[in-house]
Amino acid sequence: MTLKELFDRSCSQHADRAAVSFVNGTPLTYADMKHEVEKTTELLGNIGVHKSDRVAVLSANMPNWCIAYFAIVGMGAVVVPILPDFHPDEIQNILQHSGSKAIFVSQKYSATIDKFQSETLTHKIAIEDFSLISGEYAITSPPSGKSHPVETDTASIIFTSGTTGRSKGVMLSHRNITVNAEMCLQVTNTDKNDVFLSILPLSHAYENTLAFIMPFMMGASIYYLEKPPTASVLIPALEKVRPTSMASVPLVIEKLYRNQVQEKMKRLKPVWLLYNHFVPFRKIVHYFVGIKLRKTFGGRLRFFGIGGARIDAIVERFLREARFPYAIGYGLTETSPLISGTHPSHVRFQSIGKALDGIRVKIDSPDPRTGVGELLVKGESVMQGYYRDPELTRSVFTDDGWFRSGDLCFFDKRQRLFLKGRLKTMIVGASGENIYPEDIESVINNVRGVLESLVLEQKGKLVAMVCLNMDELEKTVQQMHANTIQYISDKKEEWSRQKEDWNKQIDIFLEDLKNHVNHRVNRFSQIHSVILVSAPFEKTPTQKIKRYLYS
Repeated sequence: MTLKELFDRSCSQHADRAAVSFVNGTPLTYADMKHEVEKTTELLGNIGVHKSDRVAVLSANMPNWCIAYFAIVGMGAVVVPILPDFHPDEIQNILQHSGSKAIFVSQKYSATIDKFQSETLTHKIAIEDFSLISGEYAITSPPSGKSHPVETDTASIIFTSGTTGRSKGVMLSHRNITVNAEMCLQVTNTDKNDVFLSILPLSHAYENTLAFIMPFMMGASIYYLEKPPTASVLIPALEKVRPTSMASVPLVIEKLYRNQVQEKMKRLKPVWLLYNHFVPFRKIVHYFVGIKLRKTFGGRLRFFGIGGARIDAIVERFLREARFPYAIGYGLTETSPLISGTHPSHVRFQSIGKALDGIRVKIDSPDPRTGVGELLVKGESVMQGYYRDPELTRSVFTDDGWFRSGDLCFFDKRQRLFLKGRLKTMIVGASGENIYPEDIESVINNVRGVLESLVLEQKGKLVAMVCLNMDELEKTVQQMHANTIQYISDKKEEWSRQKEDWNKQIDIFLEDLKNHVNHRVNRFSQIHSVILVSAPFEKTPTQKIKRYLYS
């Protein structure tokens, strides 16, 4: 079906049910949504927007974002969602490249848009109240009944900010999106009684399909935060909304684990030793933490989808032992996005699940020893192509129509997929070995005091760039026990002499960090040096480091 047909059906079947709302707002019912979308569609017609025109949306998540989206796609125009985290230069490039005719923009970003020069952008609409900021009303409106979309029409152009280069405009048809939304039901079992709390940007394909289009299709309710999802905002929202379903990225749950679980364990050395070396004790701790965690999330959470990046193995082990209802999914903007996943009751440790019914996958030129190779994908949710870039489009499809994901994966005996890393980031060792930087980074990131890391090849050698939590490092220097990084036993006098020389202490920490990592990775993955960076790495909206900026 088209997105308009999906919208109309849900509004008819679930008219009196709550559709969208701010956490502390009054919910709009599906009938209210229908009325508001019709008014906004009329507004678009009155300013001269026609079928196939591009209309951008630049705003944080809110109910009016959803109204603008359905109004645009419902009249056959093309929505261009822009991530608010994009740099102003990126936003301007997107508006120019897409040829957007109008934009729904929040007050926060309105002044930024005013500075841009665009030959096509003629109208700006305040998303808070749908008032016209700039531009004139058209003399005539589009002919009635002739602007309805069909399945194969482009519905959305989503510009990605990838880890390895420039933004690309991914063209998704109505059918791409609605088919993938239906596929998502294989892992979520969503129905009209579900309540979603949205914490990721609606401008991203992951949140858009999995936590907006799919629940809307089923008549569920969706709640949005009035402010960014900091702990002080999120915890009261969880208590009030008591969601049954959420979509998240690994960073959210990884921060929670490291800040709330690991740190409390480390405060008492005997407890920390037991936690690390006595598995039954660790499992008991995780079980009781899980009870508290589920209560913090409102007490009725049954689906917590994690996607957008690879989750750390230690953090996933915690989720399993805490009996938290998490599920791992995998996909790309180019596939609308979900390719594989599994229901929380069938999660396999470190697996990204099986390919969804309706999607075909295979490994291209798998390594004879490991089975690892690039994942190729076919299915009705694979994109139409990159906007105004036929050469790039051709480069990501094989001659027989398979989409090249750019991700390195392998199958187990039950056809479950496992993700190794990106093809573009894989490093080939001196003797031809395949080195996956993400595996090394996982070891580094689990060292206390490390915020994040990036492993690169420089002049034929592996180098780790690390960003440290300096406040935490001061504690780490004195507290890390023998099974992680050695400090106290053989360096006590050295610390005393160098008390006033913090830089030397940092150098010792970095050297110990290198030794710690090299004792835990294979021979050809050992790092040659560790470089300290002063600020966190620049990231994509799904919190993956933009590697190309540091190579």
